[in-house]
Amino acid sequence: MTEKYDQTIAANNITMCYNEFGEGLSPIIFIHGFPFDKNMWQPQAAFLSETLHIITYDVRGFGKSTGEIIRTASIDLFAEDLIALMDGLYIEKAVVCGFSMGGYILLNAVKRFPDRFSALILADTQCIADSPEGKEKRREAMLEIQHYGLVLFTKNFTSKIFSNASIKYNKILVKTVMNEILNTSPEAIIATLNALANRKEMCSSLAQISVPTLIICGNEDILTPVEQAEYLHKNISNSTLKIITKAGHLANLEMPNKYNKIIYEFIENLPHLSTIKLYGNENLVIEPSLENSTN
Repeated sequence: MTEKYDQTIAANNITMCYNEFGEGLSPIIFIHGFPFDKNMWQPQAAFLSETLHIITYDVRGFGKSTGEIIRTASIDLFAEDLIALMDGLYIEKAVVCGFSMGGYILLNAVKRFPDRFSALILADTQCIADSPEGKEKRREAMLEIQHYGLVLFTKNFTSKIFSNASIKYNKILVKTVMNEILNTSPEAIIATLNALANRKEMCSSLAQISVPTLIICGNEDILTPVEQAEYLHKNISNSTLKIITKAGHLANLEMPNKYNKIIYEFIENLPHLSTIKLYGNENLVIEPSLENSTN
């Protein structure tokens, strides 16, 4: 099985860093959320790459992707980066999964470049723009980071992205995620907060999506709640909605085996992949996880 870590490619005037796993002509590309990097998809890459071609990449300013972000960050630009990455890797069309901010990027790209996608996975995300109150909270966070650094922001942010059970019983995962945020450039976080605050709504374009679409949401997600996932499902005609119990915003890390099974079954049933026989490892268990917990 192919495993290529921290590959780089020049795309859209930046250097993009990506990991590549498995082989095949129909890749599945994963877009991480804010303020993470491509490594948040490790449980999914490990499982799916046994039979499929998986690509995870760092959005500009995060992980090991480099390039101008301070003055230029926007969801429009991040969507153009995705298409440039696909062009650079000679990928005409792909299944793409976007988590949270990655979902904003994906919806933006689908609206502008619809022919580049064969299927979508919208994970713990939404189509609405920030409300005035939401924009004000992001600006307050930007000022807080400018004056006090990332510690308080990270504590507040991580308190909102996990289920109650994860916070109580999965302290290793919570600590790991906190450390990843603290290791991110404050400038990139500030610039991206501004991009998130100024993003356009994509709800009005949902009816134009015709490709198979999987929508996933943790039942305890308070950042992009189940109601937003249900709205996506109602307004995207060819869509399937899966709610993961005992999971918050980071459902893919809190309940990786359930999450992997949902994606596995969705991809297995895609028409253009119908000739591929998937042999998932039924014994695969990814830790840390609460999936086997009785609490």
